[in-house]
Amino acid sequence: MGSRPKRQFRRGEIIEVSISEIAFGGKGIAKVPTEKGDFTVFVQNTYPGQQVLARVVKCKSRYAECKLEKVLTNAPEEQSIPYQPIPGAPYARLPIEVQHKMKTDTALDLYRRIGGITEIDDVFEGLIASPLTWHYRNKMEYSFSSIGFDLKAEAKGEEAEYDGFALGFKHRGTWWMVENLDDDSGLFDQEVESKLHHLRAWCEATGFPAWHPPKRHGFFRFFVVRKSYVADKLLFNLVTTSDELDQFDLDGFVAKVNELWGERVHGILHTINDDTGERVEARSGSSTVVYGAEKLSEEINGLNFSISMSSFFQTNPKSAEKLYAEVVSFASGKVDEGDVIMDLFCGTGTIAQLLAQENTLPVVGVDIVESAIEDARENALVNGVDDITFYAADAGKFLREYPEYQGRIGTVVLDPPRAGIAPKTLQKVILLDAKRIVYVSCNPATQARDAAILKEAGYVLSRFKLVDQFPHTSHVEAIAQFDKV
Repeated sequence: MGSRPKRQFRRGEIIEVSISEIAFGGKGIAKVPTEKGDFTVFVQNTYPGQQVLARVVKCKSRYAECKLEKVLTNAPEEQSIPYQPIPGAPYARLPIEVQHKMKTDTALDLYRRIGGITEIDDVFEGLIASPLTWHYRNKMEYSFSSIGFDLKAEAKGEEAEYDGFALGFKHRGTWWMVENLDDDSGLFDQEVESKLHHLRAWCEATGFPAWHPPKRHGFFRFFVVRKSYVADKLLFNLVTTSDELDQFDLDGFVAKVNELWGERVHGILHTINDDTGERVEARSGSSTVVYGAEKLSEEINGLNFSISMSSFFQTNPKSAEKLYAEVVSFASGKVDEGDVIMDLFCGTGTIAQLLAQENTLPVVGVDIVESAIEDARENALVNGVDDITFYAADAGKFLREYPEYQGRIGTVVLDPPRAGIAPKTLQKVILLDAKRIVYVSCNPATQARDAAILKEAGYVLSRFKLVDQFPHTSHVEAIAQFDKV
């Protein structure tokens, strides 16, 4: 047996590289010269022009995957911003136009390489910008930790990790250290974030410890805030363990939140989470409304929604309005009399209701989750949306259970989760034999993969747009229309 080839770098090694290219998903690319040619290094959350320190996570014979440790030299395009930098916004210093070009170029490349769609430029109709470049999020989750990371100390070359009490965001590349949020990050609500340090001081003064991730004990765990744009109200959730909970001044916490955010406070919840995992939602535990209401009202494209703290809802509602308008436009092309429009995996029925409002054709919403269908029916009733029918059914069995729709499905709208559609499920979609498939994706990589499968099944990509739902990150959403040949 021959010896294994020597790796260029060791796992955990810190290396200094210059980023020269970028791949989809925010992976900066560096080329390291070797005797056998250039060795490729991928560094997440970097972009061309930066000189960075990176930690090797995985090293193969031809490439290495790395995590960003520190930016040594900024890219020429980077600008100063009036907000506190945070790990969740790696592109914040880049002009939005540069961000859009990066997202467009890297996404289109996916469809050429993975989807085999060489004509993607011919059907691409552009990228739709978020109406709000800053302060666009309607929910933010802050973490407590007894291990903090001081960015100012790091900048001075001093020891940055410290034991204490921190409330903010996880330091990039770690699950145990938290950077204090002392000012507005520019992503969420300015008033909430500029006053968050006052709440941190109150919590620290109680003497109850912040969660210690490696030791898996402590009291304060998370602080979650949800915002309603239409009502300008706030919903808060304090997540703690049950350790000596009877000694904690919960009334004092409620009073402090009301003191800081006043009339905007719509409700305050307290959630007990004794799980050792780093998640807000506990497998066991309880969540109690300790002040006000447990739900907020929000509006998208004229539809009203009642949203709880744990409900899935579009994080950027202003951009979601643009996204949904495009979906309706794609799904409302040439149709035949007697056709129906199907919103598959419809969830609580947002897209289905919008389709019903804008079309004379009947709309059918289908989801395998019975509770989601019940919510969809209730939402449609509240919004007064008629000519829409919801079914709790499996996509593969739908036509057998409801044969009256055989041959009548003109358009299927798909909006799957980030993981995309499982191959078996996609085959079930193909068997519906729709004339048109409108596919919404929050992960173009999985959509590009599925585009190749749809092409083999006789569906041609005829329209394609990108939507920037998350400025200052690498994420971009895609809307594709496939027509049956």
